[in-house]
Amino acid sequence: MMRRFFLLLASAGLLNLCCWAPLGLAREITPAASDPRISVRLLTTVKDPDRPCRIAKDPRNDTLYYMTLGGSIYRLRIQAGDNLSTSALVADASSHGQTNTMGFAIGPDGTFYVVANHTASTNDAFTWAVVLRGIQQSGTEQRAWSVVAYTAAYARSKTAFDHVFNAVEVSPDGKTLYLNSGSRTDHGEIQAGNGAFPNLREEPLTAAIFRVPANETNTFLPRDLARLRAEGRVFCEGIRNTFDLRFSPSGELFGAENGPDRGMSDELNWLREGMHYGFPWRMGGADNPQQFPDYDPAKDKLLDPLFTAVKGGYFQNDPTFPPAPARMMEPIRNLGPDADKFRDPSDGLVKDASDLGLPFATFTAHRSPLGVVFDEKRAMAAPYQGDAFVMGFSDGDPTGDRFEGPFEDASDDLLHLHLTKVGDNYQATVSKLVTGLNNPIDNEVIANRVFIICYGYEYSIWEVTLPAADVIELSNPAWTPAGYSFTFNANAAGVVRLEISTDLLEWKSVWSAALPAGPSYFIDGSASPVSGSRYYRAVRATGGLP
Repeated sequence: MMRRFFLLLASAGLLNLCCWAPLGLAREITPAASDPRISVRLLTTVKDPDRPCRIAKDPRNDTLYYMTLGGSIYRLRIQAGDNLSTSALVADASSHGQTNTMGFAIGPDGTFYVVANHTASTNDAFTWAVVLRGIQQSGTEQRAWSVVAYTAAYARSKTAFDHVFNAVEVSPDGKTLYLNSGSRTDHGEIQAGNGAFPNLREEPLTAAIFRVPANETNTFLPRDLARLRAEGRVFCEGIRNTFDLRFSPSGELFGAENGPDRGMSDELNWLREGMHYGFPWRMGGADNPQQFPDYDPAKDKLLDPLFTAVKGGYFQNDPTFPPAPARMMEPIRNLGPDADKFRDPSDGLVKDASDLGLPFATFTAHRSPLGVVFDEKRAMAAPYQGDAFVMGFSDGDPTGDRFEGPFEDASDDLLHLHLTKVGDNYQATVSKLVTGLNNPIDNEVIANRVFIICYGYEYSIWEVTLPAADVIELSNPAWTPAGYSFTFNANAAGVVRLEISTDLLEWKSVWSAALPAGPSYFIDGSASPVSGSRYYRAVRATGGLP
């Protein structure tokens, strides 16, 4: 009970994300940071024949693990120096039975969760997914594997847009798994699967975030949307392909959404139960024009002939397009200055939203945003402390739109996002932090370091070290007749500011003073055992007293 009121600071398969430039082009990887206080080093290159796709930490001890598309899971041992860290295989298809894996997460108790997909053959009309649980056996690296959940077989489109089940996130309490199943279409068009499924667009098991209890065994997810909803399996809908999910320090779920083969922005969403996030009627804060009876793709200035759905003729006048739901949630707004290029539908020219003062949601089209993470322990110094980070996967053209990928925005980077809650949503300032990566596909945060795994050339793993926070320890929490008390323990003399929050995102200053090095005592007379969750932090103030 007491802990609620204080905060102590101290290729086996085909991977479908969105639209990207062709992979496999050998080029030297030379990451560079925009802040001279940030260092970037190569930890290792992955020697497995299958591409790496996920990286995660064991919250119990911060040990890092990564997974390949072929189902191999490795423990990463970090060593000093460049390209000297080592990998040890801890599980593979011989232990868990899966060879087409895409989702990987580790629960607070160290349990592994893996998402895999199946088809009988390349030409098979159906696919299905399975979610595995791997519990570590006492005193060994071995795990006992079991099936948490599996789906009914559902229809493939047999196009590049079969996004399938590809992400798993564990709730902070370890009790619930959240599963992304991407769309089987690019933008809600009919995809008949080479004639197997006439007039079929999306499936009950596609374009949604599902949830299952983490401790269940052999839970069945049927091909029946009404039943899925009734059983509480559907968390939210209208998702095109949220390849990454992550809970913020305040327990809110965020997801990075990959957009269609039209010049419509990619998204970052605050995902909430029962909400609809627009697909296929709204994407990137704009309407999908194919839903309207007068749509003429020949006049659509956002269709680039380099992209698969445009080449395939999937954008067309579509009189049977279904009606939109009554309410749809909008993406998080990007205030700039970076990752906010857009193609103007009126003239087809590429422009910068923040330069023009225009609302924008959320990222430059075709970036394929991945790897949503947070400075969850507030271990980084300002301006990064407590903030979010998102990567851009796709190659692009830094100065124009010559390539398939983001235009005038080369991506292949790590973005820094400062999120602020406004009304019933968030907005973000977005800045490029590290550039020159090669198809970064997943990341993880430990203290003030971001670990990035690259899907492109050399399959590399990088460590990005950000400046560390000047930690001021809060200790000895106690209730007294005068209120809630604790001790500051500053490691250097100076101005210290005490801040308070109810959600770990929005902080308000309640007190500031010049303190000597060592312990200082504080009492919050407004706190009471029934006043609700209150979190405290002490930070080193700059510029004197406010």
